[in-house]
Amino acid sequence: MSGTGTGTGTGDDRGRRARRSRTSGPSAATTLVVGALVALAQGVGAVTWWPVHATAEFVLLAVATVVVGTLLAVAGARWRWRAAVVALATLAAFLVLGVPLAVPGRALAGVLPTPRGLLDLVAGTALGWKQLLTVSLPVGAYQALLVPVFVLLLVGTVVGVTVALRTRRGELGVVPAVVTWTAGLVVGPSEAFLPSVTGVALVVVLVTWTTWWRLHRRRVALDALTGAVPGGRAAGTGHSAAALRAAAGASGTVLLAGAVAVGAVLLAPPAAPRQVARDAVEQPFDPRDQVSPLTRFREYQKEPVVDRELFTVTGLPEGALVRLATMDTWDGVSWTVGSAAVASESGTFERVAVGVDQSGTAGAPVAVDVSLGDWSSVWVPTVGQLETIGFTGEDAADLRDGFAYNDVTGTAAVLGGLAPGDDYRLEAVLPPTPDEGDLEAATPGPATVPAPREVPEQVRQAVRDAVGAADADTPGERLVAVLAALRRDGYVSHGVGADEPVSRSGHGADRVAQLFDDPVMIGDAEQYATAAALLADEVGFPARVVMGFDPALGDPVDAAAGIVRGGSVTAWIEVDTAGAGWVAVDPNPEERPVPEDLVQDPTQVSRPESVVQPPPQEPQLRDQQSPPQTDRETPDEPPAWLTVLLAVLRVAGGVLLVLALLAAPFLGIVAAKARRRRRRRARPDTAARIAGGWQEFEDAVRDVGIPLPASGTRHEIATTVGGQRPVVLARIADRAVFSPDVPPTEDADRVWTAVLEMRRSLTAPLTRWQRLKAAVSLRSLRVYDGAKRPRR
Repeated sequence: MSGTGTGTGTGDDRGRRARRSRTSGPSAATTLVVGALVALAQGVGAVTWWPVHATAEFVLLAVATVVVGTLLAVAGARWRWRAAVVALATLAAFLVLGVPLAVPGRALAGVLPTPRGLLDLVAGTALGWKQLLTVSLPVGAYQALLVPVFVLLLVGTVVGVTVALRTRRGELGVVPAVVTWTAGLVVGPSEAFLPSVTGVALVVVLVTWTTWWRLHRRRVALDALTGAVPGGRAAGTGHSAAALRAAAGASGTVLLAGAVAVGAVLLAPPAAPRQVARDAVEQPFDPRDQVSPLTRFREYQKEPVVDRELFTVTGLPEGALVRLATMDTWDGVSWTVGSAAVASESGTFERVAVGVDQSGTAGAPVAVDVSLGDWSSVWVPTVGQLETIGFTGEDAADLRDGFAYNDVTGTAAVLGGLAPGDDYRLEAVLPPTPDEGDLEAATPGPATVPAPREVPEQVRQAVRDAVGAADADTPGERLVAVLAALRRDGYVSHGVGADEPVSRSGHGADRVAQLFDDPVMIGDAEQYATAAALLADEVGFPARVVMGFDPALGDPVDAAAGIVRGGSVTAWIEVDTAGAGWVAVDPNPEERPVPEDLVQDPTQVSRPESVVQPPPQEPQLRDQQSPPQTDRETPDEPPAWLTVLLAVLRVAGGVLLVLALLAAPFLGIVAAKARRRRRRRARPDTAARIAGGWQEFEDAVRDVGIPLPASGTRHEIATTVGGQRPVVLARIADRAVFSPDVPPTEDADRVWTAVLEMRRSLTAPLTRWQRLKAAVSLRSLRVYDGAKRPRR
């Protein structure tokens, strides 16, 4: 009767405590710990977003959002708001704080939301994710790109704290922080920001969170027990010892997990760059939709464009060139910016939000102002390697939103195109121009470009002739020799005037072959830049063609004023060298009269027939495109679906690793119970095996949450559980322990069969979640009276 009365009293006391909890909310200590741990977890998750924004506005947003979200959730738990009220309060905070924190450029006086800002805030919630993947990093506080992380932190914090304080599954309150951490890795750069540090920090927080919840639940159970059992205050000693053991176990788990994770990264680093979401997203500007700029080269030399003022550039250093487009793909017909047949770094453009980090680029800083005259094109004239650009005028915002840049080639474009009257200012780094001595000592760099296709045999013969004549041995000497031969033998003619020698336009394979075949090498920068790039590739240097303008080619008065006309158009090449990177080289011969006695019959010089077959309709595989003189191979690009799948698998693997670490303590509990059950059933003494069967049943009763007398007999415990089978099992166990007769072995087997059946009957009425909680419960592994429970 005492056992029954005790159990009833404990249940009544727990019921009163539960009713008080429902009316008063969680305790202040519990609220403080939960809020602090959720905020800490969200802070660790927000760290992975730093390389995405890298601005002070992001830090302010993260701190303010986590604080406000925590306060909202705590208020909802303290005053027992309904879920709808918490949601409405969160929505109000989103609308009030969203503009000044996530769209600061649209906030009135920096703190008040405006109608335009609210519109951008709502639109950014739905569209900001994709826009975030098409802008070069870091994006700073550009437009509404802070909205995604604002939504994650606000909703995640409110949900996390609310789940922890108001549900029976408080451990799940840290899941939103894991989502924030994972999302930052997915939308971030290819090189993750401190992955080992943030990963280990997150695991530490998760293990701390799980350990605290385990101790919290034990403390609640102890409070309920000591409130009904006389002398129950002695449980504090056992609780303190259990807390120390749990903390020690958690610390060991954290240290082991951190050591394994860091060791795996150091010993087995990834063989390929990390694939992220932005790698699989279609970029905002595709240069393959545009006609190759080099095909329009001769148009700038014809009337009236040759004398037309295209734009004015102010602040350009003497001798500097204005870049229009960089082309690294030659298919035997033309040079293009990127290619649909092969992957090319020059074909990937990104929107620039804040600027481009050029801290690793050698050169002199330069600030240039450009004012467009008769200029209409998607291509933006730039100088050097761009750092920042700012448009002025009525269309400045639209031009800024449509601006796209390729940092590998230094090429810029504007969706929709520039128009006369547009002005902009750019800051850039101007790399140094190498002299001939530097080129002779140069060696090929590591850059990869698509291998040229349909290279005429005349190019290879020209390399053999120039290298043999100069007796060049090193790659740099061979490069200088072939370029020197091109400048020495070439004559410049645009072929647009009646007094100019015939010079056919174009830069396909037949035109390049003609350039070397004719008795007089006649062409202009379009042909010479193409030939020079092919020659450089033949001697082993990655090369690409750049089309742009040289103000020095125009009238000296115009050049002094920075006026660029059509006649200033030119083309040059860039070669990749080890150490110096991409360097510009001018391969064009000096303009000089063509000797009259060498001028051939125009009909013979122009010969329109093709000397090589046109390129095949189907693109060649990249591993078949490398020229014979180079060992550079361009690997095949995996299909887009495979790239996305690998990215998803990597993220899923990281999540599974975190989940495995979280599940490790629970799996350890299940394993400990299984080992205990095997040892009890394998005892050599029959009476001990029967007593072990009773102990297994008693532990199962405790794990499912049935309150038992603290020091009750087997009969009292069986009576508390209820039913005939527990009472019979208690009698059999008492007889086996206290009887002088040794029970037969068959009795022990029947007892264990009955115990397993009774265990299943105990968990049958429970839900799946309750059965899982019983499986990982520590009630049967820990005692509540401060002393070890006697094993009868």
